[in-house]
Amino acid sequence: MDRKGILIVVSGFSGSGKGTLMKELLSRYPDTYALSISATTRKPREGEEDGREYFFISKDEFEKMIAKGELIEYAKYVENYYGTPRAYVEQKLKEGKDVILEIEIQGALKVRKSFPGTLLLFVTPPSAQELKARLVGRGTETMDVIRSRMDRACEEAEGMDSYDYLIVNDNLDSCVEELHEIIQGEHHRSFRNKAFMKDIREDLKRLKGED
Repeated sequence: MDRKGILIVVSGFSGSGKGTLMKELLSRYPDTYALSISATTRKPREGEEDGREYFFISKDEFEKMIAKGELIEYAKYVENYYGTPRAYVEQKLKEGKDVILEIEIQGALKVRKSFPGTLLLFVTPPSAQELKARLVGRGTETMDVIRSRMDRACEEAEGMDSYDYLIVNDNLDSCVEELHEIIQGEHHRSFRNKAFMKDIREDLKRLKGED
């Protein structure tokens, strides 16, 4: 049976550890997963490469992609566009890879409109106290930034029930395995196997007719 990839959207609070989780999942199962690469109009930062962190394109190119329907979803943040190129995602799914998009809630719901079979996963720490402790523990942000991230988390928490699964990121090792099992289990859902079910029904009828 040909295995077609599943499109997965992973969202979560800033500080939930979703980036680390994705990195670990991809390093353990490099042949199973592909991380979708977003297109952006922002300039590359030092050490970033086109086609690795992002596809870096001009504003004109990006707006042409919007007009031609070549993006699954897009948004504008601080004067720059960010979006998910359709061709890259469709190519990886065709190759049988499960494609992971790491985006926020509004983007996740837009993706599901374009791809109704999308699996939505939300990553959260075990508690609000733990989330704040992780943000403070990074030591890279001011208390004002941390407060604004906690405010944003309050808003995002309202959308958690739009997701198929909640992933509580307490222990990285077990969380990666739990994530992998959930995604692989999805491949057995009946609605993802319609062609196989149709074939087996037809074969059963044919064999019955030969008796």
